[in-house]
Amino acid sequence: MKNKIYEGIDQQPGGAMTPTANVIRDAWVFGIIPTDETCAGWSSQRIEQLYEQVSVAWKPYGHLPSRLPPDLRERHEQIYSAAIARARDAGWNPALGEND
Repeated sequence: MKNKIYEGIDQQPGGAMTPTANVIRDAWVFGIIPTDETCAGWSSQRIEQLYEQVSVAWKPYGHLPSRLPPDLRERHEQIYSAAIARARDAGWNPALGEND
């Protein structure tokens, strides 16, 4: 099986509102990767390793933004608010369709 390569959070259609993009945004929140890292060209194994790091970082907070300390909660809010605005500008609609 050929190794999948990630296109990058900035290249995903619909404003990158996907589980992989959320892992990347969470990695930005926790400072695991810099906010200018799009993960373009990363293998699926490397994305999985990032997911594992993000999961460990979330664990003390129960994976809930409301439990983050104020500095991380503010960073989370900034990153996700900007992502939602970009996604809506790109045509993303948060409502689920019949087949979702």
